[in-house]
Amino acid sequence: MNTLTPAQAGLLPQVTHARNPGMALDLDWVASVQANTSAIERRAATLPGRRSVKKEYQAAWLLKAISLIDLTTLSGDDTAGRVQRLCAKARQPVAPWMLEKLGMSGLTVGAVCVYHEMVEPAVRALEGTSIPVAAVSTGFPAGLSPYKLRIAEIGESVKAGAKEIDIVISRRHVLTQNWQALYDEMRDMREACGDAHVKAILATGELGTLRNVARASLICMMAGADFIKTSTGKEAVNATLPVSLTMIRAIRDYQERTGFKVGYKPAGGIAKAKDALVYLSLMKDELGHPWLQPDLFRFGASSLLGDIERQLEHHLTGHYSAANRHAMG
Repeated sequence: MNTLTPAQAGLLPQVTHARNPGMALDLDWVASVQANTSAIERRAATLPGRRSVKKEYQAAWLLKAISLIDLTTLSGDDTAGRVQRLCAKARQPVAPWMLEKLGMSGLTVGAVCVYHEMVEPAVRALEGTSIPVAAVSTGFPAGLSPYKLRIAEIGESVKAGAKEIDIVISRRHVLTQNWQALYDEMRDMREACGDAHVKAILATGELGTLRNVARASLICMMAGADFIKTSTGKEAVNATLPVSLTMIRAIRDYQERTGFKVGYKPAGGIAKAKDALVYLSLMKDELGHPWLQPDLFRFGASSLLGDIERQLEHHLTGHYSAANRHAMG
């Protein structure tokens, strides 16, 4: 079997881009945004069968997917010990013998995502690496705590060492079409993040229509979001292909209009390696190679890495291992 080079796996040094500064709220642009739901759903339905990668090529794409994972634990029973084990997995996501056979080295996940209380243990556990800690914030997952406390929570997580903040928007602003309120909220949150990059969680499963998803995506980008993210993972419906297509095309439109690139993070329900391959092919088709780097694309996932490991082991040995051999922590 031929070994995989970093170029084959797509693990090239990422190209830096200017951070999205946001822009003045343009309600005419927002009002012009529509979403043809039936066309989007038809296109999304074709995606799983449009790209098929096998053998070495599939392994390369799966290694790329690992580098894009925000390895996540958001449980009420999280402990410092669990987070430390998760961070060890983030540092060494695949068994060394597999990486050696695949001709890979230096592979890590994109980030570790935790609640505020677990930020400091995660920062300590990742010391000496370039893996950032992302903190969910602003009254996650509902976003209904007092506004001043939500803003203060961002500051506390940044102070604790979080380099990325995943904030939740107020869904009611979208459902009532109060775009000014959504824009102002997002601007305040972006300002509170300072140098930390902000991912705006839209909770798309609670926004009602794809048109609302498209408009909320645009508002958050206008207000300076570095990433737009589908879900908290706690809603009844999380990341879907129609929602992803809608958000990705909003990102494309924003980049074409302003020149600034914004990242995308599907989260919730992406647990299988085959699903990760579909999302990667979608990003490549719609936005191109720049969006296949950790600075512009992440998977919000907790169990995806385990299935990718199983697929890589099958590629190397011809056998599937038991899932419990690939625990996250």
